[in-house]
Amino acid sequence: MIEEKVPFKEALRVWIRVAIYSFGGPAGQIAVIHKILVEEKKWISENRFLHALNYCMLLPGPEAQQLATYIGWLLHRTKGGLVAGILFILPGFISILILSILYAAYRDMGIVEAIFFGIKPAVLAIVIGAVIKIGKRALKNEVMVIMAALAFIAIFFFQVDFPYIVIAAGLTGFIGGRLWEEKFHVIRGHGEKSGEEENAYVIDSYIRPVKPSLVKTLKTVSLFLSLWALPLILIALWIGMENIFFSEGLFFSKTAVVTFGGAYAVLAYIAQKAVEDYGWLQSGEMLDGLGMAETTPGPLIQVVQFVGFMGAYRFSGTMDPLTAGILASLLVTWTTFIPCFLFIFSGAPYIEYLRGNKNLTTALSGITAAVVGVVLNLGVWFTIHTLFGQVHESRSLGVRWLIPEWGTLDAASLLIALIASFVYFILKWDMLKTILTCIVLGIFYHFVFKG
Repeated sequence: MIEEKVPFKEALRVWIRVAIYSFGGPAGQIAVIHKILVEEKKWISENRFLHALNYCMLLPGPEAQQLATYIGWLLHRTKGGLVAGILFILPGFISILILSILYAAYRDMGIVEAIFFGIKPAVLAIVIGAVIKIGKRALKNEVMVIMAALAFIAIFFFQVDFPYIVIAAGLTGFIGGRLWEEKFHVIRGHGEKSGEEENAYVIDSYIRPVKPSLVKTLKTVSLFLSLWALPLILIALWIGMENIFFSEGLFFSKTAVVTFGGAYAVLAYIAQKAVEDYGWLQSGEMLDGLGMAETTPGPLIQVVQFVGFMGAYRFSGTMDPLTAGILASLLVTWTTFIPCFLFIFSGAPYIEYLRGNKNLTTALSGITAAVVGVVLNLGVWFTIHTLFGQVHESRSLGVRWLIPEWGTLDAASLLIALIASFVYFILKWDMLKTILTCIVLGIFYHFVFKG
């Protein structure tokens, strides 16, 4: 019945649109998915969207890509999840591959730098919009607001690891739901909404939870574990284990399962290893790669593709450096994202089946509030590092402070950000029009005023 309501071809067009618009890191990307699928298409309700988002936030890996995969799976099962998840990655993969080739072979980044300069302020407006929209819908009462504030303080000022914040928020929601249900039962499961609201959204109207099959789950896990390991096995059999490809494949397979809380949580570790231990990157190149990932579509963790490319380009051995870099890009992308599909296809059936469980939904309501704090953290971090050329980190009494160097305030970036905010919030321009306008402004400033 869902195929009749949402034809696969229509879903394909929408997932392409989502992929093209997926700028702005996790906060901006989640806002894009929400705007298109909840507000415009009405394919999934607010509660079900948050239910899926909370599960994805619990997983290692890029939560926005996993959320797209989850909703694609809800709409058209495995083929829907694969299409949504792969398309979400594809524009970023192509963009970063092209930029990596230009970076390694030519280092003439003038036009690219100008484009990036314009995109970053536009992304700020999108991220701010994401925080406002998600916050309005998730923070239903003062208890949820307090939990979001505490989550923000914990992660921004005390750098508490995201998994601990999730566990604490989930336990608080679970216990709070038993003691004070009306304040903690924010996310409603199946059958808890009015009939009018239930029927307003395609997925909620046509899809009912089905008891998961353990046998099917084990088959899914076996299949994706095999796919995950396959490149490393082939490399070991073909050229052995003492080479750049096996080293990168193994390293990024490990990082794929420790990226809790988004890419920023693991990027410092990757940068340290890539520069100091392996020598894949030179000092400062990680920031260049991060700039590529922040200002191209797709997950921020796609920066690992740049790291893999540069490492193989430098340590290509007898192979052509460019060919080695391209092969490494494919390998690193494979080992990073295959686990994402594993987690969704094996876990989503159970999460959907338990959606009406009040203990689960009150726990997830607590996590939802914490997620707002985490998204706000990402937004503040991105804003500071976009508008200021230098940001110092200091500590006092266990508190981490990010102190911008006010003399490094980029007036052009601030002006473009204000223009982006005006056209996006006041004139209600769509994201693509806003981003394209800021790109034009960035190119104009770069070549006219910077020469």
